[in-house]
Amino acid sequence: MCGIVGLFLKNQSLQVKLGAYISEMLITMSDRGPDSAGIAIYGQATAGKIKLTVQSSKPASDFPDLRRELAALLSGEIEMEVNDTHAVLQVESSEVPRVQARIVERFADLRIMSAGEAVEIYKEVGPPAEVVHRFGLGQMAGSHGIGHTRMATESLVTTRGAHPFSTGPDQCLVHNGSLSNHNNLRRQLQRAGVGFETENDTEVAAAYLSSRIDCGVSLGDALQGALEDLDGFYTFLVSTRSGFGVLRDPIACKPAVLAETDDYVAFGSEYRALVGLPDIEQATVWEPEPATVYFWEH
Repeated sequence: MCGIVGLFLKNQSLQVKLGAYISEMLITMSDRGPDSAGIAIYGQATAGKIKLTVQSSKPASDFPDLRRELAALLSGEIEMEVNDTHAVLQVESSEVPRVQARIVERFADLRIMSAGEAVEIYKEVGPPAEVVHRFGLGQMAGSHGIGHTRMATESLVTTRGAHPFSTGPDQCLVHNGSLSNHNNLRRQLQRAGVGFETENDTEVAAAYLSSRIDCGVSLGDALQGALEDLDGFYTFLVSTRSGFGVLRDPIACKPAVLAETDDYVAFGSEYRALVGLPDIEQATVWEPEPATVYFWEH
């Protein structure tokens, strides 16, 4: 099962409502996956800095300690906004490798959810309504976002195993389906120096796309290559700082629907996820074709 949703706003005046729209879309998909949920929001880009979204199972102790540790490392106060079990750090781009290394070295319970100029990822175990409420996702603004509610099949129900997965700067992916060759592909990527935190097949798909982009391939071409290199049944929804893409496998047995107006492009596992969007009755609505890359960009 699993439910995935996404919203790409063309009309900037709607950006203040992005969190509200996508939260309601995801809550509507709750019965497709009650195990865990997450949303990636692409908000206002930071000027010359990178956002690092981190998560802790012990935020009351970890986040104050992290603030002190990084202040000492960087010889100054660190910009940190705490939101429940997550915190968003703003770090000079040149300092990101040092900060990431220190987090891995000193904080065993901290996980880096995402890194980029615009993206923030919030995900936890629990149904969408609970996750949306605890992080105040309905009040967030941005240009586009993607969300996922999970029914775990191939790996444990954990925060790390929840979607979205981010394996590159401002890149993330949500997935409905199952990959049959993810273990072989994981080993290939590991030999190339790619690290993994989970046994989740979606993390492999995300890392595959990031590795192709790192080689200079466009996201569209990376998605096209996935049709040859990834075996299984899948619907992918992928986002970058400026773009939003959809891909279904050649058989396309996993449900998907797209809707487009002059103001937005919306995606849902089922049409009912889209019914609350403005002027949805006037939208062009269609089922994405199998083995076809769809991509929109600001």
